[in-house]
Amino acid sequence: MKQLRQIAGLVLCVAAPAATTTYWELNSYADFVKGRLEGTSLARDGRLRLAPKAETLFTAEQPVIWSMARGLRGTVYLATGHLGQVYRVDGAGKSELVWTAPEPEVFAIAVDGKGVLYAGTSPDGKVYRIEAGKAVEYFAPQTRYIWSLAIAADGSLYVGTGDGGKIFRVTAAGTGEVWYESGQSHVTALALDGQGRLLAGTEPNGILYRVTGKEKAFVLYDASLPEIRAIVPTADGGMYVAALGGAFGTKPAGAAGAVSAIGAGAVVATTPTSITVEAAQQAQAGIEIKPQAQQAKTASTPAVSSSIVSTPIVDLTGVEKAALYRIQADNMVETLWSSKEENIYDIAPSGQSVLFSTDGQGRVYRLEADRKATLLVETREGEATRLLPTPEGVLAATSHAGKLLRIGTAPADAGSFESPVHDASSTARWGRIRFVGDVPQGTKLVLRTRSGNAAKPDATWSEWSEPMAASDTVIASPNARYIQWKAEFTGAGGRTPELDQVTIAYLPQNTAPVVKSVTVASQAAAAAVAKAASGPASPNSVYTVTVSDSGDAGTSAAGTPSQTVSRPQSGQLVITWQAEDADGDRLAYAIAFRGEEEREWKTLKTNWTELALTLEGDAFADGRYRFRVVASDAVSNPAAQAREGEMVSAPVLIDNTPPLVKTVTRRSGAGIEIEATAEDGASVVKRAEYSLDAGPFFPLSVEDGVADSLVERFRARLENVAAGEHLLVIRGFDSAGNSGVAKVVLR
Repeated sequence: MKQLRQIAGLVLCVAAPAATTTYWELNSYADFVKGRLEGTSLARDGRLRLAPKAETLFTAEQPVIWSMARGLRGTVYLATGHLGQVYRVDGAGKSELVWTAPEPEVFAIAVDGKGVLYAGTSPDGKVYRIEAGKAVEYFAPQTRYIWSLAIAADGSLYVGTGDGGKIFRVTAAGTGEVWYESGQSHVTALALDGQGRLLAGTEPNGILYRVTGKEKAFVLYDASLPEIRAIVPTADGGMYVAALGGAFGTKPAGAAGAVSAIGAGAVVATTPTSITVEAAQQAQAGIEIKPQAQQAKTASTPAVSSSIVSTPIVDLTGVEKAALYRIQADNMVETLWSSKEENIYDIAPSGQSVLFSTDGQGRVYRLEADRKATLLVETREGEATRLLPTPEGVLAATSHAGKLLRIGTAPADAGSFESPVHDASSTARWGRIRFVGDVPQGTKLVLRTRSGNAAKPDATWSEWSEPMAASDTVIASPNARYIQWKAEFTGAGGRTPELDQVTIAYLPQNTAPVVKSVTVASQAAAAAVAKAASGPASPNSVYTVTVSDSGDAGTSAAGTPSQTVSRPQSGQLVITWQAEDADGDRLAYAIAFRGEEEREWKTLKTNWTELALTLEGDAFADGRYRFRVVASDAVSNPAAQAREGEMVSAPVLIDNTPPLVKTVTRRSGAGIEIEATAEDGASVVKRAEYSLDAGPFFPLSVEDGVADSLVERFRARLENVAAGEHLLVIRGFDSAGNSGVAKVVLR
């Protein structure tokens, strides 16, 4: 039913005419996820409710928390960047700076059974052993990065490194050996399963290994994404695996790129948290146990060194960006969740469900057994980088401010949701706001609205309205183009109100239609223009002038020239125009004309629905005329809301009369002097020519040099005219193409 309501709402928004009530409705996960959640969660079925209470335990005031590890007696250690600091935080939120590394980044930490802390630093990666507040260098693998650490039951320490993609096994201070060479650039994640076997994730091929001994490994999964980000074994012998990095054409190793650009103790402004090096995924035809890093899953982008920082990120729209996999004990793999918009960073099993964190406003999701993901908490931070289950709740570490949050199980006391901004396309009159939900006794759910004419809410918008508790209330916000609503939730005794659907009714302001151009031509000219538009222009193409709504004529000359229309052979004139309506309303037209010396418009047609009108040319005497086209949307709107738009053509000169030609001739020596006068009552005389004895026509010279008036004199001298009788024909043309002819018999 919700889908049906949603479809109906969309149909109303799209198909309704301008002056008809329109509805903006939000009722699904896809609708609500575009808004801003503050202390609220969003279920996959599109239901908003109060989120589990999330409290800030600690703020490192560092750009990012890279890693978390649980210590003894409920303490938690945090590794940060870009000052290389490690903190200890107890269950009450009391914090202590444990150690500041000589290197700027601490990407990985681990705590052994005795509470001894190990920290891996970068660049020029080293492992430090921290005990009783004192840190000593424990192992230096001679690699650039240390991405991951894992402690085995026997106390040995596994170290995942880059750029060489090697795993080291360290058994004592300074004593370590290469345990496995992956052939990849980076070993990004390490974990130990219930049988003590080492699990390793790599980049840039996104390969997951089970390492069973020195230089012995089995590929559990070759992901279609470049980076294995997190591995969490489960009690049944399976595991959850997070992979990311598939929506970028070229991206340097986030943490690695940050390190390569800075020195020890320096601070960078940005906080990239992905260590993806390669482009979008492309499945390999087959894999080896040690595939080389240059075989990365990239459609066309070459491998990029992690030391490059300035390479631009190219987003490949529609490419899978991240995924959460469940690998069973028998090695069968299923994809539980994937996204084309968000990167996944960490995983934390929670009872029968699993939590995972992303970079979408620092979100934490809960995935139930039915594979339906609930947006549990939106931290409003850049990324939720790490998750750590504790008896008191799940801890979430974030970037930007380097915060540590504790997410409980009971709902928060209060929260809110801000909808995305809705564009009504024009100034709208707001109607009623209605919502559907469940408000248990003792809880409270109210809505507020605000509006404005800027695309993003700012100081020019109205204040939030007074709270509206009724499910059907008239909106009090001022009429404007944009509107937004906010729902405020108040819980009681562990109960929370729920919101399923919100609908706003509004009446958009009707937009006036626009007449874009008006063209007047003879029927022959109109046909010639149409032919010219479909093919190369011929030398004999008829000249027409089209006036557009920008005031530009169809010629390159400055200003708007008058259009001259000659007497059509068919006796008809054609007026054509273009018009549009932003609301999609049906239009009707009224066409009128007015002579140059006239005061009032004379109507030719009303309620005309076509974009052309043909007239009898003989209905207009010689002279200048203007034609007006008025477009109206009254056929789609009530009379009170109907709007009009109009355009008047450039002056159109109609000339049906040829010029009067008079000639004077006299003999001069062996030649003949010709003088001709051409006079027209409507249009300018353009040229004159002569023919002798039915021969070809030759031009006459204009006496004053320029043919630009209603009366023009022309001259010519004919040399060496033979004796006898001759027929001389003089032909004069006006600007409309009409020709007048005179003849003289020479003896």
